[in-house]
Amino acid sequence: MTTDQGHRPIVWTIAGSDPSAGAGLQADLKTLHGLGAYACTVVSALTVQNTNGVFAIAPVAPELLRDQIERLAEDLPPVAIKLGMLGGAEQVRVVADFLATTEAFVVCDPVLAATSGAPLLDEAGRRLLVERILARADLVTPNIPELGKLLGPDFHGMDETVEAASGRLSCGAAALQAAAQALLQCGARAVLLKGGHIAGEFCQDYFSDGRQSFWLTSERQLVRHTHGTGCTLASAIAAARALGHSLAEALVIAKAYLNQGLRCGEDLGQGHGSLAHLGWPAAPEDLPWLTGTAEAGQIRPHFRDCGPQPLGLYPLVERAAWLEKLVPLGVTTVQLRAKDLAGAALEKEVVTAIDYARRHAVRLFINDAWELALKHGAYGVHLGQEDLAGVEVSALARGGLRLGISTHDYAELAGAAALRPSYIAIGPVFATATKALAYPPLGVAGFQRLAQLAPAPVVAIGALTPERVPGLRAAGAGGFAVIGDLLHAADLAGRVREWQRVLA
Repeated sequence: MTTDQGHRPIVWTIAGSDPSAGAGLQADLKTLHGLGAYACTVVSALTVQNTNGVFAIAPVAPELLRDQIERLAEDLPPVAIKLGMLGGAEQVRVVADFLATTEAFVVCDPVLAATSGAPLLDEAGRRLLVERILARADLVTPNIPELGKLLGPDFHGMDETVEAASGRLSCGAAALQAAAQALLQCGARAVLLKGGHIAGEFCQDYFSDGRQSFWLTSERQLVRHTHGTGCTLASAIAAARALGHSLAEALVIAKAYLNQGLRCGEDLGQGHGSLAHLGWPAAPEDLPWLTGTAEAGQIRPHFRDCGPQPLGLYPLVERAAWLEKLVPLGVTTVQLRAKDLAGAALEKEVVTAIDYARRHAVRLFINDAWELALKHGAYGVHLGQEDLAGVEVSALARGGLRLGISTHDYAELAGAAALRPSYIAIGPVFATATKALAYPPLGVAGFQRLAQLAPAPVVAIGALTPERVPGLRAAGAGGFAVIGDLLHAADLAGRVREWQRVLA
């Protein structure tokens, strides 16, 4: 979705102004700028507020709102739009009329009430929002109180109660799934239900577009500076989409940005201060984990690490016989990747490789064939994204095997984080002439951004050569998965020595 003129993608925010700069347009500006988008602002209201609450609201006249939108559209058309507070039915109508004319990606953060409970949109505006905005928005991001107001009193799927100890809501996963389905039936194209108001050790958000659904889970942060979390999350999603990331990736990036802001926020003011805005998320503790069920997000396996020695040179070979060539040259980590074998032939190859690796203290990972690896006591298993379905991950963890997982983007990285593997492979870093790539090359900069968030040691993969090691090592790689560079080497021993020299 990025533009091809070389400038930053333009993202609009249509929202109210917050003089305390914790929420609204000010939070949106900081978020969009920090993630690399060019932010334009359409003011829907002036507010009187600070960290203690909202004291007065003055919506701008619908004509003035329309003029802002029309003049911006003439000169700075958006790639994505984040919608925040709208101050009445006429404002909703003006925005809906414009949205019908643009192909921009639209994130609707339905700001219907202040934290204090004061209503920010009247009933006529709420109905019009549901009828005209939800059906156009590409994503709607309500929290639990907003969800109840959006769906109205006739929806009885939310069996929420308030826990006296924490003041937070108690709401089951099934209720959230039913509510998301109800919003989709109202016309929303996709829904992210934010779980920050729900009691528990974890904060869990539920996404669904009617075809795909998943949960994003993070450890709950018990902090005071939470002003502007909804605005920040929605703006971060809009920025990530404008930068060309898929919706699933954008949700992960935005959640990591929010987690970073909560973790690093300052306790400014006497009430709920602003979270921090520090640019692109770059710490593993901020990465959420992505799972198919809420329960899987709360109960995760944990795999053994690979020891203090980095994985280093990590050849991927098709036959066990390659171990006899590589191990005497000093290679200590190998992956058996016999994709063309099955049945008895595959098991024979796996057994031969495991036996040789065990006798020579080699860290041998078996690609895909996890049942054979578990049966014969392999050091570890490597699984691609397409291989994860149907794998008894908990059995591998109980069996003491190490686990490596391939990832290509932020959503897959969050999925890997849910399994707490021994290492995470990230790639392809570079294009290769020997294989058609399903994913575009990341480059060193793209690799580094993913590697910074990875909650396990990182292996780089994709057309690697010794010359590329210094840059990748500085970007966070501790292992270097190699296929063609060794497979086609005229002097295998010499090429291994070159790898060992740059890795020394």
